[in-house]
Amino acid sequence: MPTIDHAMIRKSKRRDRLARWLITLGGVTIIASVVAILLLIVGVTFPLFLPARSQTLARTRLPAEVSPTDVMALGVELGVGERAVEALVAYVVGRDGSIRFLDLQQGGSVLKRESLVPPGEGGAVADLHQVAVERYNGSLHTLLWSDGSVSLVDVTAVPEFDPQGRRLMSYSVRRMAGSPSSGGPTPTAALMRIDDDGNVTCVRLLPGNRLSVEREIREEDLLGNVRSQTRRTVLDENFPGNITALTMDTAGATLYAGTDAGRILRWEIDESGRAENKEIVQAFRDKRTITSLSMVLGDVSLAVGDSKGGLSSWFEVGAGGNRRLQLVHRLRSHTAAVAEIHASQRNKGLLSLGEDGGVHLDYTTSERHLLALNEAGAPLRSVGFSLRGNAVVALAADGELAAWQIDNPHPEISGKTLFGKVLYEGYSEPDYAWQTTGGAEFEPKFSLAPILFGTIKGTFYAMLLAAPLALLGAAYTSHFTTPAFKSMVKPVVEVMAAIPSVVIGFLIALWLAPIIERWILAVFASMATVPLAFVVFMLGWQVLRRHDWAKRIETGYEFLVMIPVLVVGFGLAIAAVPFLEEALFDGNFKLWLHDALGARYDQRNSIIIAFGLGFAVIPIIFSIAEDSLSSVPHNLTAASMALGASRWQTMWRVVLPSGSPGIFAGTMIGF
Repeated sequence: MPTIDHAMIRKSKRRDRLARWLITLGGVTIIASVVAILLLIVGVTFPLFLPARSQTLARTRLPAEVSPTDVMALGVELGVGERAVEALVAYVVGRDGSIRFLDLQQGGSVLKRESLVPPGEGGAVADLHQVAVERYNGSLHTLLWSDGSVSLVDVTAVPEFDPQGRRLMSYSVRRMAGSPSSGGPTPTAALMRIDDDGNVTCVRLLPGNRLSVEREIREEDLLGNVRSQTRRTVLDENFPGNITALTMDTAGATLYAGTDAGRILRWEIDESGRAENKEIVQAFRDKRTITSLSMVLGDVSLAVGDSKGGLSSWFEVGAGGNRRLQLVHRLRSHTAAVAEIHASQRNKGLLSLGEDGGVHLDYTTSERHLLALNEAGAPLRSVGFSLRGNAVVALAADGELAAWQIDNPHPEISGKTLFGKVLYEGYSEPDYAWQTTGGAEFEPKFSLAPILFGTIKGTFYAMLLAAPLALLGAAYTSHFTTPAFKSMVKPVVEVMAAIPSVVIGFLIALWLAPIIERWILAVFASMATVPLAFVVFMLGWQVLRRHDWAKRIETGYEFLVMIPVLVVGFGLAIAAVPFLEEALFDGNFKLWLHDALGARYDQRNSIIIAFGLGFAVIPIIFSIAEDSLSSVPHNLTAASMALGASRWQTMWRVVLPSGSPGIFAGTMIGF
């Protein structure tokens, strides 16, 4: 009776337990890692859909020398960084032409006071009659004086640091341009713009529902001498209703007006100052009064507020000469007329104030209502928006000032912008678009539809190329070729799987894409010529295979004669290109593609993706499928062939069904 080695048994059991614990630990770790990745993805994407948040930073009152009724405009600036709230400064434009900078963290104490005078000889004494509520191009304000003169000033409060590293604020009021009174009746409203070349455009709304357009053109000669020329035009057309709101783009080239009959009027102002009436739009069927207008960042969209509290965004839609102003986005309505609209200087956001005292922050592209600031006390009569869009200041009717910090990281994200069609600025119709980069005034486009559809389409074409080649190659290598050739091919194909995908993409994009672009018609023609060459060859091979040398080729060396067939097939496709292009496509396939189908050939298209991804996937599918087919028991194939089945019949009826689980696994892993 053999002796039992109990020590060996105990050692084996210990190893079994250790292996079981290690395998269990590995499996649990993998599952936990997958769950952690999913939680990370959810944690990163969930904040995209959160609304904007506000935090009250300060509540104080106006200085005693300033009456709430004398405040013509407000502004606020909040510093950046961890100690931003230490640099919370508001400025107040008073009716007397003074601008006071207030430290909201210190009870509204006056940090600096600047006094402005109207433009003109000697700086005549006058009060402010009106200040354009909108801030454009950052921090520019239009000031209309009671004597009819107009000023353009730049009001800034910029965070700085002293030599000791303490955060300070730098305050400045700079007069950019001015237009003296023309001696006529006092305007009821005015706007002034200055372009990059220093040309100034001033528009006044005169009594009698007339518009005065004044443009000062600066010309510089070769010696550096600057000469100014002013042209003034009065628009006294029979406007459809009384003008109630005005706005202009940054360059002063497009003027918009809203009327009490619900009409929007648009003029184009050329370099010489002539204004041409381009369009009159009936904005609202119920003819509600348009109470406020403002240009959205980028000067493409027009924000419109009306007497029923509606807030909307408009821009030109159409193609060529048929472009017309159209309502594109409807935003959250107020319960009363919209009194003020402030466009963000960072994105397509709008801060609006209703006559009921409610403040809304909305985003035009996504039509998201981000937040509402409604005070329970005295109604708000004026608001201001910081340049960075991170702070809001509001003045109540009783003189109380309130400031909020705004956290608004992802206003452009919504279900509609991610998965639906959106009409973007400059587009003629709603579209799925993905474009995340551009200039400072760019409208981001985050539709996932083209990414998802492009991924699925690219995968489909890649699998359409890779799966047949890989599976047929695996079938040939496992049961048709010689063992020597198999031992050489299989390691080479498996090494191909180690090539980094970025390298494959680089070669496909920079080397193969230009070649296919030059021979794109040959690629399509080869889909017919290569099978045709193969059929012709097989018909001829039926005659040649009667010879012994041909039969020896059929025993594992078929690939040697297939290479010339493929070369001949592609050669026929290349040779047929000039004739096909001339006979079917008027001598230019790409031009025909554009004219007949409206499609423009892009060098990096789905065909290129099919070659690139297909080349990366073929080794994976081939290796797994070949292992599966080679593992089919030999007695099954031997029995099939012993019963008289050919090698192809054996492959089709016996090997493929037996190895189908492995083929399916390889195909899915490749997918």
